Amino acid sequence: MEIIPVIDLKEGGVVHARCGNRSLYLPINSPLCRSSDVFDVVRAFLSVFAFKTFYIADLNAITGQGNHRALINSVLRAFPELTFWVDCGYQRHQTQPDNYLPVLGSECYKPEQLAELADFNKNFILSLDYGPSGPLGADELFSHTDYWPDKVIVMTLDRVGSQQGADVSKLASYCMDYPDKQFVAAGGIRHSDDLLALQALGVRHALVASALHAKTIGSQEIGEIAKR
Repeated sequence: MEIIPVIDLKEGGVVHARCGNRSLYLPINSPLCRSSDVFDVVRAFLSVFAFKTFYIADLNAITGQGNHRALINSVLRAFPELTFWVDCGYQRHQTQPDNYLPVLGSECYKPEQLAELADFNKNFILSLDYGPSGPLGADELFSHTDYWPDKVIVMTLDRVGSQQGADVSKLASYCMDYPDKQFVAAGGIRHSDDLLALQALGVRHALVASALHAKTIGSQEIGEIAKR
């Protein structure tokens, strides 16, 4: 299993995501990193483990309140050896740096925009986003797997930063129904036991932020999980 650190950007800094209520997210100040500067946060994560992949969510872009395009490009240039999965809301296909992989979140797509996904030639990560009331965005993204690339995030937004644990039942259903896909768990992961439970389901990747910042998942746990 691959652990992928998460960086949520809002108003120029890294914030602590909690239960999907983005208006209340505050700048990171954690046992791992006292600074909310994105470069400091990346380096703090790398001090824990030699991660190869990072996930960045541009919350301003996702909510239609500006964007962090220039800052994200600076991060990509500063860490060319890393791959960054970038969710910046609705995206059209365009040339990007080699270490940029677009994340297309269902919450930002309407049915009439789905034809544009063909332009990516499956070279993207799909995020199937769930809120408290169920799926977010175009229903067709959840029911028509022809749109899906190889890697699919199952994002339970109300569990993000909640300490509730991952949405095991939802992930188990996806892994059972679509064994040919690589599913990425997102939301609620607390400790290594959560990771082991997800791994037993067949989940291949996990997005983690709060547990890394709180140091409930550290280098030893990540190393052991990576070997399994």
